[in-house]
Amino acid sequence: MVAHPLEPGEDASPFDPSTGGAAGPSTSRAGRNLPVAIGVGVLLLVGVAASLWFRPEPFVAVAAVAVGAALWELRQAFARRDIHLPMLPLLVGGVGMVVSAYAAGPEALLVAYVLTVGAVVVWRVLDGPGPQALRDSAAAVFAATYVPFLAGFVLLLLAQPDGELKVALFILLAVANDTGGYIAGVTMGRHPLAPTVSPKKTWEGLAGSVVLATAVGVAGAVLALDGGVVLGVVLGVLTAITATVGDLAESLIKRDLELKDMGSLLPGHGGVLDRLDSLVVTAPFVYLVLTMAPSTAP
Repeated sequence: MVAHPLEPGEDASPFDPSTGGAAGPSTSRAGRNLPVAIGVGVLLLVGVAASLWFRPEPFVAVAAVAVGAALWELRQAFARRDIHLPMLPLLVGGVGMVVSAYAAGPEALLVAYVLTVGAVVVWRVLDGPGPQALRDSAAAVFAATYVPFLAGFVLLLLAQPDGELKVALFILLAVANDTGGYIAGVTMGRHPLAPTVSPKKTWEGLAGSVVLATAVGVAGAVLALDGGVVLGVVLGVLTAITATVGDLAESLIKRDLELKDMGSLLPGHGGVLDRLDSLVVTAPFVYLVLTMAPSTAP
């Protein structure tokens, strides 16, 4: 659950447009303190690796905490638009989805999701009907879908044979996607990818994400999963595309809410949701590809 301090494809030239001059040596164009961001990123990666090392249960706990923190950040962000999420049923349902996905599979994840959606709607309507209740309920359903339901696919991966290896590969794909996009954006980024949504993302950065994620995908598929090169290529390209979509989707949300970051829990990175945005969108696709891996690999 770690990523590079910049988003994939962001250009981090040393010129600081906010001051009209050169940025400090430790600050990127995106306004991040790079040494702090890299240090926190490494600690996150080590923590996740440690949680996967001996038994899978600690990773389930880490995932539940991350989901809860991301939901809390969404609550704070939506409050800026006078939208109030019913947190108790969301948090209980979020943990329930994470645990159900690992313990009982996709059917249990779906049941927990449906129960959570029902609970947040009923909870909010009982608190008071009307247009505001409709807005809050719709936002709560979005939050339940966006964070714990999509994150549940990571736990479905974990429950599979060699689940720890599959989750580790999934995370390394995300790291490779961000790192490749960052390096290519710094060295070659010239053509904006989606200037109205995220001006710093470039096509060159996306190409860097594809290249490095594909390299990691091929290495992981062949060495860790006994798969084939085709499987690795599919994983790498799919990760680069879905992670970029996830980043852009969160950028749209933050632009609408007039936020730079969803939170400040992770120094140099912003909030937990700023690190999970690409992961949660990518997780269902990686799960589907690896579930069908025997028919995908040559």
